[in-house]
Amino acid sequence: MTKLDGLFQLHQAALGLHAERQKLIASNIANADTPGYKARDIDFVSALKNAQAAQGKLQAPLHPAGADNGAPLGAELMYRSAVQRSADGNTVDIDVERAQFAENSIRYEAQIMFVSSQIKSMLAVIQG
Repeated sequence: MTKLDGLFQLHQAALGLHAERQKLIASNIANADTPGYKARDIDFVSALKNAQAAQGKLQAPLHPAGADNGAPLGAELMYRSAVQRSADGNTVDIDVERAQFAENSIRYEAQIMFVSSQIKSMLAVIQG
């Protein structure tokens, strides 16, 4: 049971990170015309590795109330560098943000389908 619990904790962490990243990207898109706004993101791979390392400690939600940088647990909030500078200092490239949004959505859905198939397999084994 502890192996199953660990597996589902990892999936919970991955889904939580995808959800938080989606919020960051949506915020970037919403502020595409805000002067001086700096596009933000997280490094998903390193955040998931940090969450996996702290897997036994994932008792709290992924976004604790005391988080000072606004990033989910195990993630470092970073600023995306501008591909093309704008006159008002905004670093949001709407095409990059849309592509990141779509990619993150697909990865989130794939993660859910993977977890769902694992649960169905476990139910099939239990029911015989």
